[in-house]
Amino acid sequence: MNANSMTRERLVTGMFVLLLLVLWAGFLVHRAPRFPGSLTGSVLAISGAVLMVVVSLAYTAVKRIPTLRAAVGRRVKLGTLLTWHVYTGALGAILAILHTGHRFESNLGMALTASMLVAAFSGYYGRHLLSRVSLDLREKREHLTRLQDAYNAVIGELAMAPVPASSAPANTEPLNRLRSLAGLVGPGNGTEVTSLRAAGLADAIAEMEHSITSHDRLKRVSSTWLTLHIAAAIIFYALLALHIWSAIHFGLRWLP
Repeated sequence: MNANSMTRERLVTGMFVLLLLVLWAGFLVHRAPRFPGSLTGSVLAISGAVLMVVVSLAYTAVKRIPTLRAAVGRRVKLGTLLTWHVYTGALGAILAILHTGHRFESNLGMALTASMLVAAFSGYYGRHLLSRVSLDLREKREHLTRLQDAYNAVIGELAMAPVPASSAPANTEPLNRLRSLAGLVGPGNGTEVTSLRAAGLADAIAEMEHSITSHDRLKRVSSTWLTLHIAAAIIFYALLALHIWSAIHFGLRWLP
C-alpha cells in the first residue's frame, strides 16, 4: 500500500472510530429501550454482524490458512483484504451501536459492547498508530546508516592525514580521541575541520542509536495491543454467538 492510500485509510478509519466513540457516548443523553428488538434495530444488528463476522473473519482465515491464502492471493492482495477488514470492522461496530438504541441494561449486552469497542480501538491502534511507530523506527535506522557511512568516509580522510606520533592523544576511546585530535591538528595541515566533523558525526550516531533503542522498546511494549485486539475479538465473537442465540431463543418481536 502506498503512502497516499495509507493516509486515506487512516483518515477514514479515524473518522469511523471517532463516530463510534460519539455514538457510544450517546447513552448519556438518549435511550430507546424498544428499538433493539424492532425490525429496524434487527436489520442494523444483522448487517453489523455480517460485516464483522463474514467479511472481517474472511481476512483472518485467508491470512492464517496457507492453502486459502494461496488461492485467494491470485485474485486479491492480502493488503486489500486487510483494508476491507478494517473498514467493515469499524462500520459493523457503528451499526451494532446504532442497533442497541443505547439500551445497556443486561450484563451480556454490556460485555458484548465493551469487547467490541476494545477490539475496534485496539485494531485501529495496531493498524495505524503502531504502524506509524514502525515507520518512524525504519526511517531512523536508515538515517543511522547514512550517518555511519558519512562517519566512515570522514575517518578515511583522517587516516590519510599524518599526525605526529609524539602528539597523538593517549585516550583510546573513539569519540574522545577525535575531540583530542581536533585540538592537536592545526589549520595549517587542513584536517581540523574534518576532525570536528567526525566528532559531530560520532555524537549524532550516539544520539540516534539511543533514540532507536528507546523507539524499539516502545514498539515492543505497544505490540501488546495487537494481542489485546485478538483476545478482545475472540471474546466478542463468543459473546456475539451467545447474544444471537438468546435473541432467537426468546423470540424476535418483529416476527409475525
